[in-house]
Amino acid sequence: MTAGAKAQRRQYTSTARTHFLRLESSNRHPPHSAFQRSLSPPHKMSYFRITLMRSGIGMPAKTQGVLKALGLKKRMTTVYHPVSQSVAGQIMRIKELVDVREVKRALTPAEQKAARRPAPGYYVESKAAQAMKEWE
Repeated sequence: MTAGAKAQRRQYTSTARTHFLRLESSNRHPPHSAFQRSLSPPHKMSYFRITLMRSGIGMPAKTQGVLKALGLKKRMTTVYHPVSQSVAGQIMRIKELVDVREVKRALTPAEQKAARRPAPGYYVESKAAQAMKEWE
């Protein structure tokens, strides 16, 4: 492999894979005693928010299988998966079709629906019944 090809390969490393490698290297040297382990802060789990931006129609069967395994069926659907090496590998297989963000917690379907709801465009100053009583 030439030096240019190596540099190009390093350039396309995804954030998912580098994040997992950082996690793996930080877990390489565990604390030495049970007391030190009890003092360490609890590990907070993070998630990949994966949104299907482009359709899998016309893609190879392997690519469509990865989309199905991740639970992505329609365009603009979003799924949450915990950060892991296997999920990072699946994302690498379909990186051209998806948008991936790392989030601290997964949203429930109700929270996703509430986030999509636009502002009403108006606000209520007072109720109609109260306004009529004040006017009289």
